[in-house]
Parts: sequence; structure tokens; C-alpha cells
Amino acid sequence: MKENPIRSLPGIPFLLFVLLLGITGIWLTKQGIGPDPDALGVASGANIAYGLLMVLIAFLSLIGLYTVQPNQSAVLSLFGKYVGTVKDTGLRWNNPFYSKKKISLRVRNFESGKLKVNELEGSPIEIAAVIVWQVQDSAEAVYNVDDYESFVHIQSESALRTMATSYPYDQHEDGQVALRSHATEVSQHLRDELSERLADAGVQVIDARISHLAYAPEIAQAMLQRQQANAIIAARTRIVAGAVGMVEMALSELKKNAVVELDEERKAQMVSNLLVVLCGERATQPIVNTGSLY
Repeated sequence: MKENPIRSLPGIPFLLFVLLLGITGIWLTKQGIGPDPDALGVASGANIAYGLLMVLIAFLSLIGLYTVQPNQSAVLSLFGKYVGTVKDTGLRWNNPFYSKKKISLRVRNFESGKLKVNELEGSPIEIAAVIVWQVQDSAEAVYNVDDYESFVHIQSESALRTMATSYPYDQHEDGQVALRSHATEVSQHLRDELSERLADAGVQVIDARISHLAYAPEIAQAMLQRQQANAIIAARTRIVAGAVGMVEMALSELKKNAVVELDEERKAQMVSNLLVVLCGERATQPIVNTGSLY
């Protein structure tokens, strides 16, 4: 059911008219009764009837008055049938027999609870997200779902679970999208998933981002050691690559400048010594050779 905007009358002018109508009806009733209630004539009876009718109409008309706040809408229905939606702010008036349900159109947000799910590789993780949303279609929010606020919360958790199982926690291959390293791509996926689920409820998802991400406590220590091992391997790989480059440069410069001629055995010894110096975790203690090279 799509939203159908309808017009409403300004409430303040109509309120003044209703008050005037009620005052006139009361005055006619008093005029009809007169000082002697036992001496009522035909004209007096007519005045009383008209006066009471005007008072009744004024009272019923007051029921049709309602207020609409900024960023709010009123969904109107007549005996269960949807009539339309009013978004004009201020005091408004419509048919007093219309029932009115007010819906907030303000931007709202909430943080989901910490969910325990298995990521793509099967490791249990804890994940939570902040969802920013607002009602876009008041009629769909009222008539397509039973409770649109509860619907948003439940579907958000379901979408978060689905998204979390689509990616690994850490990136293990080049170009692989991971929860921890690709926040933009993961957030876009979550927004798309939520938008698809909440479209029937007339809800627009403005933003959705992960607010908490961690391994589950039972495997957190093991995963920390794994991350540390991967970091050490990556660091050692870079150190070795740099050391090999520096050794090649040293040998090349020695040969180019004709500083010293080294045979293959001395080159191997020099390479070994340089690699030890460059790749060692601690500073080396040099030994100065004061004798001959050989």
C-alpha cells in the first residue's frame, strides 16, 4: 500500500469558526428558553432545536482537529479503510470520523546488540552495528507490518548475521574483502541488505556501519597468536628482501669501484656476515681483522 497525500484544512481558522458556532448555538438555546420556561412557543422551540444542533455540530467538529509536528505525518482512515496521509504541520482539521495515527518521520538510529556469529571461515566472532533510518512511506509503515519499529530492529539483526557470514574476519589473500580491513565495502553490503529487507515497511536506511568487531572470547587468544605470527612472518619477509638488496648493492659497488677483488668463497662469507648483521634481531658485535684478508 503506497502513501496517498491528501489535503487538510487549517485548524486555527476552523477552530475560531467552531467556537463561534458553539457560542451562537448556546445563545439561541438560551433565547429559546427565555425567562419563563413554561411559556415556550413554536419559535422558542425552533430556537432551542437550532441551538442544540449547532452545539452538537461544534462539538463533533472539534473532534476533527489534530496537530502535526515538524517531521511527522498523520495517517487517516475511515472505518478501517485507508484515506490518505497528511504532512502539513500545525493545527489541522479533517473529517471528525477519520481515525488518525501519527508517524514520526525523523531520522532515528540504534545500535544492535552484540551478536555471536560464524564468519566465512567458520570462526566465531562478536559483531554489532549502528543503523540510521527513517520512515519514508507512512502508509506502508502502518499497514504493511504490525509494528514497524520492532520490524526494523529484528530485520537489522538478521541482515547483520547474513552479512557477517559472507566475509572472513581477516584478509588472507590479496584482493579479498574482509570484515576488519574493508569497512566501506562491508558497510555498503549491510546497507543494501537492510534496504531490501525494509523496503516493504516504508523504511529508508540512511547508514549502517559496524560498531563492534572482535573474535569470540573462547578463540580470541588463539587468533591473537595467529595474527602475531602473520605479522612476524610479514615483517621477516620484508627484512630479508631488504637485506638481500643491500648485499647485492654492496657487492656491486665493490666490484664497480674496484675496491677489492673477492673470490667466490670470500663473497659467500661476506654475504653470510651481512645477512646476519642485517637480519638479526639484536645488534651484532663487530670483530676487527687486523691481519691479512686471507
